[in-house]
Amino acid sequence: MHNAVALCAIGAEKVVSNEIKKLGLSVAESGYGKVRFRSDIAGLYRALMALRAADRVLLEAGRFEAKDFDALFEGTLAVNWEDLVSARLGLIVSKVRCKRSQLMAETSIQAVVHKAAAQRLCTADSLERLPQTAASAQVRVYIEKDMVSLLVDLSGEPLFKRGYRLDGGIAPLRETTAAALLLLSGWKRKYPLYDPFCGSGTILAEALSYAWDMAPGLGRGFAIDHLPIADSGSAESVREALRGRINFDRTIRIAGSDEHAVSADLAMANLRRLQKMAEHATGKDCAVSKIQLPQVQTLPMPQARQPPGTDESDGFILTNQPYGKRLGDPLESERIYGEMAVLPRNFPGWKLALICDNPGFESFFGKQANSCREISNGPIPLYFYQYE
Repeated sequence: MHNAVALCAIGAEKVVSNEIKKLGLSVAESGYGKVRFRSDIAGLYRALMALRAADRVLLEAGRFEAKDFDALFEGTLAVNWEDLVSARLGLIVSKVRCKRSQLMAETSIQAVVHKAAAQRLCTADSLERLPQTAASAQVRVYIEKDMVSLLVDLSGEPLFKRGYRLDGGIAPLRETTAAALLLLSGWKRKYPLYDPFCGSGTILAEALSYAWDMAPGLGRGFAIDHLPIADSGSAESVREALRGRINFDRTIRIAGSDEHAVSADLAMANLRRLQKMAEHATGKDCAVSKIQLPQVQTLPMPQARQPPGTDESDGFILTNQPYGKRLGDPLESERIYGEMAVLPRNFPGWKLALICDNPGFESFFGKQANSCREISNGPIPLYFYQYE
């Protein structure tokens, strides 16, 4: 069994913990953008392929206390790097994060960890120095309260790179953050879903993938494939099991709109690309199963209405409306917040969930949210508002 860490948006830890548990894996602890769990090799492949809200999955190579650089060097040297990393490919310390520790000089920490790991690998493989290649293993160092965690990246490209979105438009929402919002909102596939600011269609695509029960990482490779712990048999077994869960024969009522025709067209292009990926993953033709992609239209906010066939009062509105810092016009954003007040009237009984950067959103919207939590999407602090 291995110790592993799933990185995610701050505020999405509970969602990722629940996902990991549903994969049959044991969660050890979670907090501040990461979830630690225990897993065998097959479980690591399941996490890489099936987690929706995690940005990366890392293998914990070592964990020890270090209050000075001597302890950091010796602790790193004691790790069995030769079992985890190929000396012929090399190793790069790609990121260092320190918090409330005596060791805080990130550049020096990076150099010490690399020197110790390289010494161990060179000794084990009779090399004078490690090569630096594009396939070199990426190692991250996290130090908190003098406890060091040395983590080997198993993902390679971040997990939010699903493959269906070739163009994200202006200031796109990460796919993993969109999935986290979807799961936090409580939406289930039996309910209709509408996004009135759909942009490039990320929320719609994540909802469709979730409704199909299609694992988001089925069609891509991972950094684990280049490590000594790789097991192609386990990977293919996991991939086949996940393919078998995909179900196109469900009634799915998902729709979106955007006031910009270019965005609406882009959303449809990305959704069609997701459909092609689904067809490739299963070997099925979605058209044969009479699957309809979400309907997306060009529509100004004040004209937003319930999509046809969704007249029941138990739907969900989930959106990432434009906000000041990402589009550069706070006054325009505040005007949009006011226009959004039509949503409760036009969608009576529907739940509303949205993300924005303005802690004063409720005053412009004219109604206090039932709940509000902070959730990150990169460097901008965001707030996730939910209205029942």
